[in-house]
Amino acid sequence: MKLTIIGAGPGGYVAALKAAQLGAQVTVIEDTEVGGTCLNRGCIPTKALVASAEALHKARSLDEYGIDISGDITPNLAKIIERKNKVISVQVKGIRSLFKSWGVNLIEGRGMMLTPEKVEVQKKDNTVEIIETDKIIIATGSRPAQIPIFPFDGEHIMSSDDAMNVKSIPKSLIIIGAGVIGCEFACIFRELGTEVTMVEMVSRAVSTEDPEISEVLEKELKKKKIKLMTGVKVERVEGHKAEQNGGIHVYLADGKELTAEKLLVSIGRSLNTENIGIEALGIKKGSRGEIAVNEKMETNIGGIYAIGDVTGGILLAHMASKEGIIAAYNACGIEKKIDYSVVPAAIFTSPEIGSVGLREHHAQEKGIKIKTGHFQFRALGKAHAMGEISGMFKVVADADTDKVLGVHIIGAHASDLVHEGALAIKSGLTVRQLADMIHAHPTLAEGLMEAAEDVHGEAIHSPKK
Repeated sequence: MKLTIIGAGPGGYVAALKAAQLGAQVTVIEDTEVGGTCLNRGCIPTKALVASAEALHKARSLDEYGIDISGDITPNLAKIIERKNKVISVQVKGIRSLFKSWGVNLIEGRGMMLTPEKVEVQKKDNTVEIIETDKIIIATGSRPAQIPIFPFDGEHIMSSDDAMNVKSIPKSLIIIGAGVIGCEFACIFRELGTEVTMVEMVSRAVSTEDPEISEVLEKELKKKKIKLMTGVKVERVEGHKAEQNGGIHVYLADGKELTAEKLLVSIGRSLNTENIGIEALGIKKGSRGEIAVNEKMETNIGGIYAIGDVTGGILLAHMASKEGIIAAYNACGIEKKIDYSVVPAAIFTSPEIGSVGLREHHAQEKGIKIKTGHFQFRALGKAHAMGEISGMFKVVADADTDKVLGVHIIGAHASDLVHEGALAIKSGLTVRQLADMIHAHPTLAEGLMEAAEDVHGEAIHSPKK
């Protein structure tokens, strides 16, 4: 079976490797670089920048760990960017090596579906190649949304892509949007020494998370002297012309004016569905322009599948990868269905956030009677030994069945810790079963055990309520 995949991001390249493992003859078409947004402009480069920011923070705090060091500790932006690019390069080479290992054919160019059995490729050398295929997977991803009042110029008004490669550390920065991307960049630039102001239209930061998690993060942002303005809308922006040296002026709906050296826009993403042949083939779209698919990742056109951001679902790299695996199985004749019930999420702010399952307010909206348990990082011996005492664990449980419905963590290594909660939910464990599992001491994971115990008021290291 011949399978052609348009796009080699975390959805496309994973689908390619899985299909190759299943015996398909796979061709992947990519017009930029393998790894897509996640590897080249998103997940991986931002985590490399986060790592540099965290190292800088730790270095500045060495005296608290009994280590004496002399001289100024300052960020070297050129070296930080160089390290980030090296991390990307190693991962890109890794994917290309896997393609060779599994016999996946990579064509560099832009793919356009002509029929369900033919894909035209405009190659980088300006030649055209027609690919004959049996099945197609669309995995073209998304990009930062272009919003008229924020005209990107790559230097003064930046998208998240632009922020990856700044040439100098700005003295001041306004970030529009206090979601995942905005908050991550706020923590990075603040550690580098930038004065950061965030403007968010809704009432709280990271509004996709449990409100208690947002509350803790907002307190931590305040400690870092990051100014957060919520519940306010931007009316217009001025001063982005190259010939104007007065900085960026942001005018808010409440009449206030903000000024900074640079502006970072981190609101919304546009789906890459243009000019790939969707309309000509009659592939159905949803109300937001997303490609409509079923639980097998099939479009309405037989033999054509779509995965990842273009389907308009959960815009997470690991979700695209799982959808890619499901699509690959189905394209190879093995029926599989996607399950969105347990999807962990991670936010690499300082401190980190990890979440999975229902938020407390979502459970209440569904009419589910719940109980919650909490435990503070500062009550953990390991957290004190590490010098990482900020944060909390929260467990949401069904009051009638005692089953774990949600786990929400903010604190050191929350992105890793949350997966125990994901496994508990996926396995249908009760809070008591989670609490009964012996956890190694001293570890941060003990906090989840204690939060589970707290659902029933039995946490050993919590005061009596």
